[in-house]
Amino acid sequence: MDKAIVRVEGIVKVFGHKVHALDGISLAVEPGIIYGLLGPNGAGKTTLIRVLATLLPPDAGTARIAGFDVRREPAEVRARIGLAGQYAAVDDFLTGRENVEMVGRLYGLSPGEARQRAGEVLEHIRLLEAADRPVKTYSGGMRRRLDLAASLVGRPQLLFLDEPTSGLDPASRIDLWGLIKALVARGTTVLLTTQYLDEADRLADRIAVIDQGRLISEGAGEELKARVGGSLVEMSVPEADRARTIEALRGFSSGPPAYDEQRRKVSLPAPDGSKTLMEALRRLADAGIRPEDVALHKPTLDDVFLALIGHAASAGDGREISIDVKTRRRHVSERRAETGG
Repeated sequence: MDKAIVRVEGIVKVFGHKVHALDGISLAVEPGIIYGLLGPNGAGKTTLIRVLATLLPPDAGTARIAGFDVRREPAEVRARIGLAGQYAAVDDFLTGRENVEMVGRLYGLSPGEARQRAGEVLEHIRLLEAADRPVKTYSGGMRRRLDLAASLVGRPQLLFLDEPTSGLDPASRIDLWGLIKALVARGTTVLLTTQYLDEADRLADRIAVIDQGRLISEGAGEELKARVGGSLVEMSVPEADRARTIEALRGFSSGPPAYDEQRRKVSLPAPDGSKTLMEALRRLADAGIRPEDVALHKPTLDDVFLALIGHAASAGDGREISIDVKTRRRHVSERRAETGG
């Protein structure tokens, strides 16, 4: 019996005639973990979540949630998942409690069951004190937590979180991180996309790096960093010297130099640590290039992106999950109709 709660095999999704948002991607997610999806703009992260959440049919390949096929058994899949998009899908003119109860009723719960379960999830999300206030009085962090509560009212085995902390202040991000970890401790599996590499590093038990709809690498954060090849030399050089710097640093390290356009820095794998650093400086001196600053440091997830994809990570994949209140109502109503609830 397949133990993976998510099993994706050769999924393809094409938009128009040429855009392969997903190009034969395959991966598996074990239950009870936080699985991170990382990739640059246009990588296909959100498209994959839309396919897994039965919101978008794949053109080829298979995907299963808890053993159920997303195309042939969408009702069974929807009964086992929760979804929170990048923007809180809540009604400003209802109270927090009314929002969660409404979603519970759309899931087919009786009024009493919806009320009871709303109270449970609001307490777990630490919104019980504000539950009877109109949502229009909530802060951004509170709205995001309420959206998470609504996603949990159906007691999903698998929760999709698409950039859950985007736009939140640092304190609210850390607070939501704690809530996500608590959900997993209680048995929920989380599939997470995020634009924050530190967030993936801190939360995800395993990480899939995807680019152009393909799986580039997969593993625990430390495993991915180890594949970069140890430490890195990182330097800033004048813009006019960038091309010459990259050319001067080719061929003597364990990997090619890469340029991070966001931070305007050249990085180079440094398997021999300070010896690689000294050789890099010697080569630059021979080429008449004087770097503005130089550092030797351990690899980060950003370095993983530079090594695997050739450019720095960036937010989103161009196809956001925009789950508004009407979409949430339609999603759970379809699930209710399909199951006869």
